[in-house]
Amino acid sequence: MTEEGREIQESQEIQEVHEIEDVEDVQEVLEIEDVQDAPEVEAVQDVPEAQAGDIQTPDEQRPDASQPPEGFEATVESVIEAVLFASDEPLSEARLADIVEASAKQVREHIESLNAKYQANNNAFRIEQIAGGYQMLTLSPYNYWLKKLLRARSDNKLSPAALETLAIVAYKQPIMRADIEAIRGVAVGEVIRSLSYKGLVKIVGRAEVLGRPMLYGTTKRFLEIFGLNTLKDLPKIEELKKPRE
Repeated sequence: MTEEGREIQESQEIQEVHEIEDVEDVQEVLEIEDVQDAPEVEAVQDVPEAQAGDIQTPDEQRPDASQPPEGFEATVESVIEAVLFASDEPLSEARLADIVEASAKQVREHIESLNAKYQANNNAFRIEQIAGGYQMLTLSPYNYWLKKLLRARSDNKLSPAALETLAIVAYKQPIMRADIEAIRGVAVGEVIRSLSYKGLVKIVGRAEVLGRPMLYGTTKRFLEIFGLNTLKDLPKIEELKKPRE
């Protein structure tokens, strides 16, 4: 290649380099213009940071069961009815008064009012005084049908010997074991233990005699099971039917 040819080739290479640089410059300019012409991105609104107390857990989102639902109005009488309906044991007058935040006199008046409504509506239940408290009970004429529903547990069944011993304790309390055995004519240690286990009989003291033997009496559960308010409600001896011969 001649000297002149080499100069021409170098001149062409230099020109190509300048053209490439010019293209890159144009591209940079275009990129800058694109950025400038692009619509402004809307500023993200500042979201206030959630306070620790603002975050509700699943439990907090549930309605508060400790308070009546909004818009619900309950009367003292309806609250007494609901409490007695839900209770599985007699509630004393003082306990009811504390729950419904009323006086004992008001509790008695509302119970009388409820019973009057039950009677007028021919309902199958009443609020009765049992073991020193109030409890909602089914009327006795419905026992025939209820017996078909209920199946007493075997551990709650009382044998004739247990019933006889329990009757002696109920009518003679406080009474020593020796006196019970004297009346029945047989040992009653095992029977008394069974009655104590069922919560029907308990130790109420010790006799002031030699050896200080234990005295037995009936429990509050005894009153509940037999539907008695106090021991004074036990049938009189003379009212009891004599066993058939």
